[in-house]
Amino acid sequence: MRVTKLASSVSYISLLALYFSFYTITTISSTSLPDDNFIKCLNKNTYVDFPLEKTFFTPEKNASTFIKVLKSTAHNYRYLTNSTPKPSFIFTPVHESHVQASIICSKKLGIHLRVRSGGHDFEAVSYVSQIETPFLLLDLSKLRQINVDIEDNSAWVQAGATLGEVYYRIAEKSKIHGFPAGLCSTVGVGGYITGGGYGALMRKYGLGADNVLDAKIVDANGKLLDRSSMGEDMFWAIRGGGGGSFGIILAWKLRLVPVPETLTIFSVTKTLEQDPHFKTLSKWQRVADKLVEELFIRVVIRASGNNTVAASYRGQFLGGKGTLIKIMKKDFPELGLTEKDCTEMRWIETVIFNGEFPKGTPIEDLIQVKSPLVNPSFKSKGDIVKKPIPASVLKGIFKRLIQKGPGTFLAFAPYGGMMAKISESEIPFPHRSGTIFKILYNADTGKSPGTEINWIRELYSFMTPYVSSNPRLSYVNYRDLDLGQNTRNTTSNFNNAQIWGAKYFKGNFERLVRIKSKVDPHNIFRHEQSIPTTM
Repeated sequence: MRVTKLASSVSYISLLALYFSFYTITTISSTSLPDDNFIKCLNKNTYVDFPLEKTFFTPEKNASTFIKVLKSTAHNYRYLTNSTPKPSFIFTPVHESHVQASIICSKKLGIHLRVRSGGHDFEAVSYVSQIETPFLLLDLSKLRQINVDIEDNSAWVQAGATLGEVYYRIAEKSKIHGFPAGLCSTVGVGGYITGGGYGALMRKYGLGADNVLDAKIVDANGKLLDRSSMGEDMFWAIRGGGGGSFGIILAWKLRLVPVPETLTIFSVTKTLEQDPHFKTLSKWQRVADKLVEELFIRVVIRASGNNTVAASYRGQFLGGKGTLIKIMKKDFPELGLTEKDCTEMRWIETVIFNGEFPKGTPIEDLIQVKSPLVNPSFKSKGDIVKKPIPASVLKGIFKRLIQKGPGTFLAFAPYGGMMAKISESEIPFPHRSGTIFKILYNADTGKSPGTEINWIRELYSFMTPYVSSNPRLSYVNYRDLDLGQNTRNTTSNFNNAQIWGAKYFKGNFERLVRIKSKVDPHNIFRHEQSIPTTM
């Protein structure tokens, strides 16, 4: 399908009218875009050879390999059904120039481009297009080089590397360096940081995107840019403005942060019977964002069988267990933490714990890109919480969870510390001071997608009065297409962009639109919730 630009306007508080361009869909024959033409075009526009059998995959010529590559880093199998649109072909570049040529050729041939680094995006917009076909998938999984420079406290990391690989390579060089990124080790670095990127070190050091020093990106004209050549506006936008809107990230230069040689982790579980009046969870809400910034306590709530629900308090402390116990006895005695609950370990070992790998998993699994999840199929939603949720509402959450199976859960991640010290306009990610914690709602949709999706939507509706409002905020890396569905109706598209734009980015959305309009005026980089352009 071909994309054509339409426009619509709106008045903001400033009373200035901004005009946004969207697209409608017109049908053309997929036979007019043969993959052979793309290969010929690549050969003309790159100076580095690519072995076809290892980099280029089509369902017609090698169907089984095509599906294997498509599934290789797809982490939501809800989008891999037979009815889900598939790319016409997959190209896995092995050199930066291949990415540049891909943009040039996709424009020349008029074929839509989707880009995947790790495939963890919740609505699969990096490898599925529900708005236009045919499309090609540019899979960056072969671009995964990592160069750690301990003396410079930095690392250059290519987009296709996973967080687990980054952590492992840092730990190879130093016991006292780390990086404040995500809990899930199989997330691809390229897309992760474009959304901000939170993790167990964020209360001490902020987000992954707060600790980016430089980047390499291919723009809409196929040019390779770094921070200096792209300019500070674009550098601002790509660190938290969401993936797939401004260009193709090839690499990030990350600022490494100091970690002690000894960290302490713990996991304490309270069932509904052990905490019937939600005193522990209510106290967590009051203190989690106010504890020392070296301490991160996440809560995961799920049905545990026998008609009950369990809340697991999973903590990480930058220091020894003796100091941690003193802090907890003073500030959070309700949890009842003891030294027996605590385990001291190196920072790299906490990655295994935070990723919820089976006990005893070797750290070498981080570079083998293994995940504790097996073919997950899910629907997720997110919320930002600014006031403690009443016990009566927690009771309603638990009641709903009792109906569900083990794949359904809620996760509460605390803010505060460094997160509250950084301005909400420093990067596009705006959820800073005043945020107590973030909620991730996750429903297992493997057996009954329709029923489970309706369930999570009902729970989300139930929570409306108890979370942020005007707008109701969400985290862009918890992408949720319920917040705005692209249709062929221009006004609907425009209104939807306003809705999800405000939820993800608050007042930063207008600046993102202006930057998008400057760096990608023809909307080459687009998907169901990409940043729109002005006229």
